[in-house]
This record gives sequence, structure tokens and C-alpha cells, in this order.
Amino acid sequence: MITYPATDSKPTRQAFGDEITELGKNNQDIVVVDMDISKSCKTDKFAKELPDQHLNVGIAEQGGAGVAAGMATAGKIPFLSTYAVFGSMRMAEQVRQETCYPFLNVKIACSHGGLTPANDGGSHQAIEDMGIYSSMPNMTVIMPADYHSTRKLVKEASEIYGPVYLRFTREKVPMIYDENEEFTIGKANKIQSGNDVAIIANGDTVSIALEATKQLTDQGISVQLLDMHTIKPIDREAVQECMDIGNIVTVEDHNIINGLGSAVSNVVAEEGNARVRKIGVQDQFGESAPYEKLLELNGITVDNIVRKAKELV
Repeated sequence: MITYPATDSKPTRQAFGDEITELGKNNQDIVVVDMDISKSCKTDKFAKELPDQHLNVGIAEQGGAGVAAGMATAGKIPFLSTYAVFGSMRMAEQVRQETCYPFLNVKIACSHGGLTPANDGGSHQAIEDMGIYSSMPNMTVIMPADYHSTRKLVKEASEIYGPVYLRFTREKVPMIYDENEEFTIGKANKIQSGNDVAIIANGDTVSIALEATKQLTDQGISVQLLDMHTIKPIDREAVQECMDIGNIVTVEDHNIINGLGSAVSNVVAEEGNARVRKIGVQDQFGESAPYEKLLELNGITVDNIVRKAKELV
């Protein structure tokens, strides 16, 4: 069930911290491998309440990836926790060679995804991470939209076998789902049905797309809105349903190259015919600025979604 307009906001990293602690209490095989930033990644509660299931390797991402892979060979379910920019690039080779290649049960749970680090600047804004991990065989790639969907998808990730990349926000994002909404990895969540244009979003952009959908609906345009929380494996059936509409707008807090928009476009190119417009980071590095300003500089706004959708219709 969708709660709209949103009445509260929380960063999805907080949802990860809350959920992983509950999961760890119920399953001693779940462990957290930290990179010395547990307070920022919200795993400090897990460390305090479950010290025997927590390991801080320090500022050593590559080493942490190796440690997690070793734990997985012994039957543990390790969650590597760091910032997305470090989790996707500093340890990319180790994850490829030591987790994806041997197909081990390691979860990479990263905060500070996309432009949400904001004032930390371009060095800390991970705009390439989901594309990097989407290109690795055996990897599942997920970005939840809000607090409750994050908790559900983290739990799902803990229950499936294999490498999973989970991306969370530093900034607060609106809580748009209630706690009873169910989520399945690899299955898009249809928020609204429509027949004029389809909007496909994920992560922190879902709430922006939801507001754009409301405005378009008020203007008499029928919108189908999807929360495509899993970009690999992408829900091909959901994309094909949008192709029947013929007009698709994708919205993401990620480089428009090799992210959600590219994943959707690949399905469209292979399966049929539709027009696609991609809204996201415009293949440029970020800068130190408020989060909302960075979104605006890249056209990730309600007004731009409405404009692109109306151009297609």
C-alpha cells in the first residue's frame, strides 16, 4: 500500500541498520564486516548488540572483501558495509575474483549512493556503482526506494544465495510504502497503472517520480509508474508491459550510462519497440552542493519528468 503524500522521511541506510540487527539476532550466521565507518553506515547498533557477529577491518576495503569471501566459504552470510563509492570501486577486483567468480554468498551493503552524499562532493558521490556491479556475472543489484522497502529487500537478500549489491541513501527520503507492502527481488513494484506513458524509477527518485505522476494524472495523462528496485536481474515482463504503452521515461540517481535507463533500453532493443527517455546523472561528476541542487543540475526533478513525459505523449 502506498502512503501518499509522504508524512515522514528517513535515510534508507537507517533501515539497513535496523533490519540487519534484527536479522542478526535471529540468525547467528549473519555477520557484518565494517570498514571503520559503522556510525555513518548505521551498523553501530549491530556492533553493540551483536559483537561476536561483527568485525571492523579498518579502512581496508580490499582486505574486507577477502575476509567476507572467506567467511562465506565457512557458511556465514557476510554483509560488507561501507560507502558506495568505495564498495563499488576500491574493492571491485576482489569482489569480482573472490565473490562473483566462485559464486559465494556475500552481500555488499553500501550507504551514500548516488548524489546523496551531497556536500561531501564528487569524490564521495557514487554515480557508477550499479553499472559496475551490473556488469559482473552472478551479481544481483538493488536500490530500494524508502525505509520500509529497504527493510524488506535487505531481508530478501539475506535469504537468497549469491552475491548481492544493495545501495542506500545518505539523505533522508520520503516514506512512501507502509510496513505491510511486500517486495520480491527481481520483480518491479507497480505503484500505478496507466496507458499513455510509463515512468520507471528506483531508489530515491521513486518519490520524485510519484509526485510527477500525480501532476500528470491531474492533467489528464494516464501514467503507469514502476518502482524498479532491482536493476539486475531486471523485470523483463514489467518492461515489456511498458513497451505496450510505447512511451517510457526512466528516472535514476545514477549515471544515465549503464544504469537503470540502460537496463530498460536493452530490454526494449531486444524485445520490441518503444520510445525511451532517460533522466539521471548526465555523465558528469557531482560537486559540493545541497542534494536537491545536485538533482536539479542533472534534471532529476518533477518538472523535467513531467516535461519529458508530455513530449512523448
